[in-house]
Amino acid sequence: MRILVTGGAGFVGSHVVDRLLEDGHAVEVLDNLSTGRRERVNAKARLHVCDLRDARLDEVVATTRPDSIVHVAAQAAVSRSVLDPRFDASVNVLGTIGLLEACRHASVRRVVYISTGGAGYGDTDVLPTPEDHPIRPSSPYGASKVSAERYVDCWAGLTGGRALTLRLANVFGPRQDPAGEAGVVAIFTSRLLAGERCLVNGDGEQTRDYVYVLDVADAVARAVVTPDAVGAANIGTGVEKTVNDIYRELAQLTGVTVPAEHGPARPGEQRRSVLDATRAKKLLGWSAATPFGEGLRQTVAWFRKDLRP
Repeated sequence: MRILVTGGAGFVGSHVVDRLLEDGHAVEVLDNLSTGRRERVNAKARLHVCDLRDARLDEVVATTRPDSIVHVAAQAAVSRSVLDPRFDASVNVLGTIGLLEACRHASVRRVVYISTGGAGYGDTDVLPTPEDHPIRPSSPYGASKVSAERYVDCWAGLTGGRALTLRLANVFGPRQDPAGEAGVVAIFTSRLLAGERCLVNGDGEQTRDYVYVLDVADAVARAVVTPDAVGAANIGTGVEKTVNDIYRELAQLTGVTVPAEHGPARPGEQRRSVLDATRAKKLLGWSAATPFGEGLRQTVAWFRKDLRP
């Protein structure tokens, strides 16, 4: 199968590309390299340097003639979305619309859209949170990703295409940039290995569902070969971890005994977030396979290697 992966030079996207190539697919990558890195792109994949909002997008999709598109590319920094919601929407909403229009023109029949779980649902009444829970995003990023989900659904309804949205929990693992859109695992790992103090916002008892990036790539690989799987599916572990838990485990792995510093809580931050991935098991036969501690060990090992002079 020929697959076009948008954002394939980024953290999640590059792992998706690697896995799809391992499974024997022909893979094309579309990335504007604003946060992605050229060196992350597998040598067996062809890179097209193009923005989702670029007029050349139609041409790239038409010439690559993909059987399926995996849409990973996004403005994924919540903080930037708060400071510049117009930019966030231009990438996540208008960029997705442009891609869907290119799919329509090129008669692409399958789209796997990578969305957000926690930021999309917001604070919820049910934990772990299932896909049919009311969606109440509390950030422009969450709102833009949810809006794009609706456009993906519209594309499927109008064209007869088959679309599946994967709502990811907090993804962590090798290649995550601690200076960019990163989550707490990458930030803490980088700082601990550099001998710097880590800052915990608030009391550190806020929780998230942390899913290892190779497990996410596995979910995508299953999705592209299961065209009858449509709608939305959560990709998470169903296990809550506090920020304090993360710090303790990473400090132990890096040999640090100094406690973290605590600062003010972030206004509007979700207190708890954990996803129910039952539907992913039913649709794709998927469940998270990597124990959290093993994922942390692999992540620390990668950061140690990457930080060497």
